[in-house]
Amino acid sequence: MTTSAALHARVRDFVAAVAPPLERLATDAGLPADNIHRDVLVDASGLVAGLIAADGVVTDVELLAMITCFGELDDPRVAAATPVERRRTMLLESGSQRLETPSPLFSLLRDADLRDGAGRSRLYYEHAMAVAHAAVTLDGYTGRLELAAVETLRSMLLRLLPPAERRAPGDAEPDLPDEPTSPAIGTMQNLHEPQKTTEELFDELDALVGLDPVKTEIRRVADLITVERLRRERDLPVAPQSRHLVFTGNPGTGKTTVARLVAQLYRALGVVDRGQLVETDRAALVAGFIGQTATRVTEVVDAATDGVLLIDEAYALIRGDDRDFGREAVDTLVKLMEDRRERLVVIVAGYPVEMEEFVSSNPGLRSRFSRVVHFPDYDTDELVRIFEMLAGHHHYELSDGARERLRDHFEAVPRGPGFGNGRLARNLFEEACAQQASRVVRIDQVSRDDLVCLTADDIPTPGTVTPDIG
Repeated sequence: MTTSAALHARVRDFVAAVAPPLERLATDAGLPADNIHRDVLVDASGLVAGLIAADGVVTDVELLAMITCFGELDDPRVAAATPVERRRTMLLESGSQRLETPSPLFSLLRDADLRDGAGRSRLYYEHAMAVAHAAVTLDGYTGRLELAAVETLRSMLLRLLPPAERRAPGDAEPDLPDEPTSPAIGTMQNLHEPQKTTEELFDELDALVGLDPVKTEIRRVADLITVERLRRERDLPVAPQSRHLVFTGNPGTGKTTVARLVAQLYRALGVVDRGQLVETDRAALVAGFIGQTATRVTEVVDAATDGVLLIDEAYALIRGDDRDFGREAVDTLVKLMEDRRERLVVIVAGYPVEMEEFVSSNPGLRSRFSRVVHFPDYDTDELVRIFEMLAGHHHYELSDGARERLRDHFEAVPRGPGFGNGRLARNLFEEACAQQASRVVRIDQVSRDDLVCLTADDIPTPGTVTPDIG
């Protein structure tokens, strides 16, 4: 199912669930119910508009899906506006306002529930969240701002539900704070359209700077999956193998980049159906109130199902005292991994020693994470190549003196735990561009060569650039 088709299906389910109780309420009150169906569609349109505009960018894919799904039911100004850029601008101007307060339809359902406890507003909440998750995957990339909007919507609706409806059957009663404080779910990189071949994906893997042991291990994983498929085709037994992976190494060594390729590779090999990568961490999984952590973990796993979930600094989940809910997150994750073992792959990442501690903290983790892929630090030559690739991408060129100064800089940086690796190279490149700009603006007649050349004077001295290891 395409992302656009998924949105259509979720909107259809939303209308099917929400319109009937509203129609009954209108009829009971002696009011006309002729336009309820349209009103619910307009409500769904507002949700989608607010979510796709949350990151300040409305892509062509999102815009087309919005128009196709709702047509004239979208904001009439948006539907009538031309050209395309004007429609995009109107969505951005109006979208952010649509998630700030509950819709009148939700308020009607909630007020009715407060009178008789029928659970109508809970249905709205559940189907609205399904629409929300479909909306933020439309263009194939879901960033933290869009997922922060999903979390804002979830917190607002959950907070306004009648107390008895704030949990699904069997859930603990959530202890909600006075104000929403939950972080975003994470970042989703959905790369399943168009699908790439295994050869194309291995070409991309091979093009990465360094990481030879990683490339070898990923090829071994792919070879094993391929042979398992061949054995099945010949009715030969296949020993069960876990697809989950542990990525260890310092920050900036390409773990997320490789995880994205693994997600696509798993799809190409038939391990998962969609191949999206959902990136998350402790802050997005662990709540500070009873009953919320399991819900958060489930929502993240829902987004990653049929793809790959990447948990960065996963060992942070087991840190904390007895009042911390990190271990609840681990227990919930283990259960969901078992329940969806044919549809979900999990990659956990972090420092080597800490990741060993994490995997050993729960028997369910040890049995599922048996394969470790270690990402070594980049050496000086590799860091120089990364810097040069960044420079070339942005149309900068290095003088011979700049290249030598660059090597001296990387050689002088201590290579201990937390070494920035590729992120250090990126930060150094950004600082070099800033220093070059300060130099160039003082030239009376600036030539093209002045604008593109980085000299030795533009390369910061060691110790003046702080690696981004966040």
